[in-house]
Amino acid sequence: MLQKTHSVAGLVAAELVLVHLDVPFLSWEAVGALLLGCLAGTLADVDKQGSTMAKVLYPISALLKILKVRHRSITHSILFILVLMFVTVPLPALFFLTFVFAYVSHPLIDLLNHRGVELFWPLKLHIRLLPKFMVIDTGSLGENVVRWLLLAISLWIPFSTIIS
Repeated sequence: MLQKTHSVAGLVAAELVLVHLDVPFLSWEAVGALLLGCLAGTLADVDKQGSTMAKVLYPISALLKILKVRHRSITHSILFILVLMFVTVPLPALFFLTFVFAYVSHPLIDLLNHRGVELFWPLKLHIRLLPKFMVIDTGSLGENVVRWLLLAISLWIPFSTIIS
């Protein structure tokens, strides 16, 4: 999936955390959480040379390249998510939960792709959720549909809190 899809998924994850913690959308905390969600949703692609995250976090990306880390392997794994959770646990609850859920949204969406994800890295077992005939290829019409659905959800969530 493309960065913009992962970013919108991270935004939705952040909004769900805001709703869960009952944080008003019109607050500085919400702004910080929403920005964090958009960034954390794309972070796992630091292992993909040429991606925006690889450019922004070039030292980490270069190290991963030297270590011959494959795309959608360690940075998309449950083990790595657990390590990130351990490292980020000192953050305030709002930002910890936002970071974790936005980051997790990334491998979850990549599970819809034909290549899948090495969710149980270091095992080289690629897991995907959909059968081959239903997979969503990067940059395809299917991905555009997913992104627009996520965008619609991201608009619905804040408005649904006003109504209720």
